[in-house]
Amino acid sequence: MSILKQLGKHSFDVDTTKTLASAFDSAWFSLQLSGGPLVADSHASSTRDLLAQRIVEIALRGERDKKRLIDGALLQFEKSD
Repeated sequence: MSILKQLGKHSFDVDTTKTLASAFDSAWFSLQLSGGPLVADSHASSTRDLLAQRIVEIALRGERDKKRLIDGALLQFEKSD
């Protein structure tokens, strides 16, 4: 799972780690529902890595709200369309 690799690079408390993992799962599910080439087998791994990286970057700036983590992470994919 991509988020575990990213979380292993940083120190977060247990509650924050759970929030980040949940935000990642929800954001990935949202991308899957939208379809498109980013979630296709050939791109899924790199998309998941970018998604996880973005969630952790947002959390490192202090964000802990799950919805804002998800929205912020998905924003990069909306801009790339």
